[in-house]
Amino acid sequence: MAKGKPDKAARAQARTAKRQASKERRGQMWQAFQMQRKEDKALLPILVATVLGTTLALFGLGFLAHLQWFALPFGFVLGILLAVIVFGRRLQGSVYTKADGQPGAAGWALDNMRGSWRVKTAVAATTQFDAVHRVVGRPGVILVAEGAPHRVKGLLAQEKKKVARLVGDTPIYDIVVGNDEGQVPLKKLQRHMTKLPRNIDVKRMDTIDARLSALSSRGGGAAIPKGPTPAGAKVRNPQRTARRR
Repeated sequence: MAKGKPDKAARAQARTAKRQASKERRGQMWQAFQMQRKEDKALLPILVATVLGTTLALFGLGFLAHLQWFALPFGFVLGILLAVIVFGRRLQGSVYTKADGQPGAAGWALDNMRGSWRVKTAVAATTQFDAVHRVVGRPGVILVAEGAPHRVKGLLAQEKKKVARLVGDTPIYDIVVGNDEGQVPLKKLQRHMTKLPRNIDVKRMDTIDARLSALSSRGGGAAIPKGPTPAGAKVRNPQRTARRR
């Protein structure tokens, strides 16, 4: 009997923690909605139209089958779910619009990718916040550059040469994030990468990632902040600082 009491207390504690986490998520969602509603004037009308349109559409289909009153609540629930999806996409689009063009934005987008991607941000960088990020995934090795095109071109070439020595015949892709011709816009970066062909398996991914991580640890890594950096910010040259010391 004594053994059952701790188990019961642990279950109660787990339920309490779960309820608290759910409450916090709802609070965060509400705050995000309020912020987005102030910036996106079309948000509320679109969400209302989504709910009403879905509900009426299901009601109409149900009416044809003489099941309209059964279809009505189902249509309303489906409308709510679709409205949540629409809200999430508009919120994501707003976030990417704000981050677009800021140093570190591509690294932030890569860090927030879903799935089995091995991301190492800023494996090479300049003091002007130009950077090359490395991703290991099912397509192979993907080098993602952000910054001034005339500077990142050299960074990409150097990093690609280093990587090629360690990965053998594994495909290496290079991407420059931007809005010019031949570049990939920030908001389309994740989608672009998921459309790349799958060339290697997870075991091969782990092997390559381990090799490249060892290379990065020997190199010391580049000094660049994580996430979008405010315009006008400056960073010290770590090598120059080291020489002064």
